[in-house]
Amino acid sequence: MKKKKARTSQGAHAEDCCALCRQSDDDPAMFGEKVTLKEEKLSVHYFCLLTSCGVYQRGEEDEGVFGFLLEDIRQESRRSSRLTCSCCKKKGACVGCNVRSCRKMVHFPCGRKHKYISQFTGLFPSYCPDHSPTQSLCVSSDLSLPQSCSICLDPIEPVLSYSVLKCPSCHSSWFHRDCVQRQAHSAGLFFFRCTLCNNKEVFQEEMQRMGIYIPERDASWELEENAYSELLEVYMHCDALTCLCSDGRTRSAKKGWFEVIRCRLCGSRGTHRKCSALKLDTRDWACSDCTQATDGKGSGSPEEMLQALGPRLRPLCVQVEVDGDQALCAGVELVRRPHFDPTHTLSVRFKDGPQTTFPSRLQGSDAARQYFLKLLVQQIQDSVVFEGPDGSKNLALDSQAVRDDLYFDVGCLLALCLVQGGPPIGFFSPALYQCLFNYPANRPLAADHMTPDTHFSRLVGRMAEAESLDALREVMAESWEFLELAGCNRPISSLQQREALLEDLVGFTMITRMQLPLQRLREGLQTLGVFDQVQLFPSAFCRVFCEAAGRLSAQTLGHVFTVTFSEQEERLSRETPVLGYWRHLLFECEVGRSSISLQDLLRFSTGAEDLPAAALLPPPSISFLHPPEGEGDGGKRKRGRKEVLADEGLFPQRDPGSRRLLLPVSSSYRAFKSSVEQAVSHHAHLLPTHS
Repeated sequence: MKKKKARTSQGAHAEDCCALCRQSDDDPAMFGEKVTLKEEKLSVHYFCLLTSCGVYQRGEEDEGVFGFLLEDIRQESRRSSRLTCSCCKKKGACVGCNVRSCRKMVHFPCGRKHKYISQFTGLFPSYCPDHSPTQSLCVSSDLSLPQSCSICLDPIEPVLSYSVLKCPSCHSSWFHRDCVQRQAHSAGLFFFRCTLCNNKEVFQEEMQRMGIYIPERDASWELEENAYSELLEVYMHCDALTCLCSDGRTRSAKKGWFEVIRCRLCGSRGTHRKCSALKLDTRDWACSDCTQATDGKGSGSPEEMLQALGPRLRPLCVQVEVDGDQALCAGVELVRRPHFDPTHTLSVRFKDGPQTTFPSRLQGSDAARQYFLKLLVQQIQDSVVFEGPDGSKNLALDSQAVRDDLYFDVGCLLALCLVQGGPPIGFFSPALYQCLFNYPANRPLAADHMTPDTHFSRLVGRMAEAESLDALREVMAESWEFLELAGCNRPISSLQQREALLEDLVGFTMITRMQLPLQRLREGLQTLGVFDQVQLFPSAFCRVFCEAAGRLSAQTLGHVFTVTFSEQEERLSRETPVLGYWRHLLFECEVGRSSISLQDLLRFSTGAEDLPAAALLPPPSISFLHPPEGEGDGGKRKRGRKEVLADEGLFPQRDPGSRRLLLPVSSSYRAFKSSVEQAVSHHAHLLPTHS
């Protein structure tokens, strides 16, 4: 009886073993799916089937095991039973090296343990360690080698080998072979990509060459039933320290003090307006966790947030040639280049010609780039992509612009303008800003948001002005084609139903029919991370997109500079009055009591035509220029009874590279004003004048 039991146990174990490799391991990521056919008393690993030398997929997918016929599998098992594994020295080796002169044969699991590589493409070849494909380092000297696996984050020895692979695209992502194989098994063909650079095509091709199997299916997390059901639930809970609602924290009114307002950043925290001392019309609120995580930047200046995107730019320059003043044509040609890289800094050159107003000696300078970006914003505003009055443009629907994908190009150029030192956009209408960034959130558009004097706006306006139900029906009858197109051709039984009708028509006109242009404009604005930054803080960026730049004031220009005083007390005592002279000169320039303007001072001191949407980099600073030493007592000399400071011929100096302005230490405000006006006037005559 004991022998019988032992034989039964061995028989059961044999049925559990793979018919090709004779092993019972069951790890789908490493050996493929293990299929057991109890009626046929057969088990087999999928990878063993794919890599075996003598079995081929001769059936349909639903025949046998994944198209491998059972008789073929048994025949391959009989053939391999005569072959010895070069690793474990046991019979049943069915995987051979693809190099004809190499006679090594192994079981697939033994091959994995002894650094064999099987490629799961084409004819599914396998290679022994002597003939396996390898990766080369190809890392630049300024790139440090990683010390951890980018998937499991465990320490890794930065030496390429069978067990350690790297991404061929970024060269920064290194990982264990087992880690990337399990990632591929989980992510599937559609989601498997580099964890750092997000490259997909080149990464997958290289991983397949190095023996990583990528299943042709959706990701494992996408196949789970109701895996994302919790995302459909809207967060409705008051998380204030003290909830003042008598009905509890889960109570959310449709409006009023006890409506739950969700955090605009994470959406996973909420509060009643009353419980956080918010105003009755407040819809824009950020929880304390998000405020701390963003260092309070949610209420900071957009200039600082755009400046934070500056480090994405690289010192490498890309040349932009402008024919005359055709900035938009040059910009579109730039972004449509096959290898366009938005992280390259723009170097602008205006071609010589009768229409060129920019001086040739300033080609390629910061001034040329700023002049180009200013022209670019003006010409984008006047392009076919937008419609409506100046300073309050809506998106226009132009079939040629859709075919040319001009909406994406314009979004990309506007993002470049904001990050590379251009002026604020300033011409979006509040309605367009709301359509793009949902700010103010969930507020329906009204008829007065539509572009005036268009066919659609006139029809909606007539419906809004109808004084009776009959008059409304008459207008609707005349506009039946528009109503049919918008899906709003429905009977109206009272004037109370007009508001909902108008809201639907405005929504169709400005959102539904504009879905593709809006989406492509958003995708263009994602260049350099601009769209994501604006979407995080839409209230802060609203003035950048919707408000024209105000007139430059003395206070605004004064705040641009940081002042650096000397450490010596004697010099400090002479520099302090000069700072007062500077502020007084700014005031006189603003009110017109000087021969120069604030604009001239801005150009002279910073090289900028206008204050950009992002803060100036490097930040402008003020230092002081003292008279040469040895001019007598503290730089004083006597002319009869008159004592004057030796400051004749001392003029302000500037360093465009560092944006440092040196103010002359003068004896009086009159002398200071005269020297600054002479220097700035001389500089202003060398630059082009712009309206």
